[in-house]
Amino acid sequence: MKDNTAMNISANNLKQFNWKKSVTLLVLPFLGAGVAIAGDHWLSTKSAMTLPAIAQTVETPALVAQTPSRSSTILNSNDPNFVVRAVEQVGPAVVRIDSSRTVRNRIPAVFRDPFFRQFFGDIPNQPPTRVERGQGSGFVIRQDGLILTNAHVVAGADTVTVKMKDGREMQGKVLGADSLTDVAVVKVQGTNLPTVRMGDADQLKPGEWAIAIGNPLGLENTVTVGIISATGRTSSDVRVPDKRVNFIQTDAAINPGNSGGPLLNQRGEVIGMNTAIIGGAQGLGFAIPINTAQRIADQLVAKGRVDHAYLGIRMATLTPELRQRINSDPESNFNIRDDRGVVVVSVMRNSPAAQAGLQMGDVIQRINGQAITSADQVQRAVDKTSVGGTMQIDIARNGRTISKSVRVGTFPAQAAQMNE
Repeated sequence: MKDNTAMNISANNLKQFNWKKSVTLLVLPFLGAGVAIAGDHWLSTKSAMTLPAIAQTVETPALVAQTPSRSSTILNSNDPNFVVRAVEQVGPAVVRIDSSRTVRNRIPAVFRDPFFRQFFGDIPNQPPTRVERGQGSGFVIRQDGLILTNAHVVAGADTVTVKMKDGREMQGKVLGADSLTDVAVVKVQGTNLPTVRMGDADQLKPGEWAIAIGNPLGLENTVTVGIISATGRTSSDVRVPDKRVNFIQTDAAINPGNSGGPLLNQRGEVIGMNTAIIGGAQGLGFAIPINTAQRIADQLVAKGRVDHAYLGIRMATLTPELRQRINSDPESNFNIRDDRGVVVVSVMRNSPAAQAGLQMGDVIQRINGQAITSADQVQRAVDKTSVGGTMQIDIARNGRTISKSVRVGTFPAQAAQMNE
């Protein structure tokens, strides 16, 4: 579900500017992501979406080690049947994940209104609860049963069932899920399970082969092939401003149910985890780089959570057009003189940015001596800073240049929970 107050950021701060629709909000991610077990409909907007699961509703009465696969030979990329070889090697380690949760049926207040009931009568009795079910994909990364998948596949689930390619079904336990990167780790009881071989997403180049394996629309072990269309797609590029990920873009066909499944290179190594598409478009799929997924999984296994660096601002990349709109707004209390940089749209109360003295209308020009021209650069600078570390931020305020030392905090846990 989505919370437009963005963790107690005052909506009034945004409403007072009619230029707010032009800003891209990045540092504090939007609090909302598709929950796999929430529904089976596609978003009608053209923004990117995390892949929903194939869902149905049933009424009811009341520490990650990089372990090579047992078939661990690196495939010959010159083999004309390299796709077949990759699928044979990795396929047994790709799983289907079924999740379910019990939720209360809510009766709209209008149905209980005497005036409504006078004309329409009593509404039919319905059970107090219902079961919501969803389905996604995942892949085994350790022989004792550690599985990587998307957080939105298992978020809020009461039960998780994992089905192997050989037909075995096992109950899974969610060791941890991180909504800001959409990575989750599930554990099943097993020994000597087939595993995938990890690749290096940092070495990817556009034009390389890409192979996706998963369970789209419930069709198990589906294989699709394409290329790496681009790397380093930012959250704003793919129109999902609530994820701290630089995505891999691919034209390999992915659909609902592919969430959490592996994206392979031509050598049969996992280089990404399929997670999002742009609705209404063709051939625009996005995957979380495996390097990112592994880093997050390590923390989830070790302590069940991920500590994300946190600044506490909303911001927009400054352009001459945006500057003109801000300055021409009669309700604006400041005058921006710069055409380049990143303008602070709002500052969260009691956040590291607020404690350091950053204000709405400040224009970020440099961080740690590096020139800043886009909001994505600020986000990357925050992500590279350890929690408790310090960022030196140079800002322009009413024609003056001011330097602020900001001690980076930890992203509030309640916000991450709201994003699940």
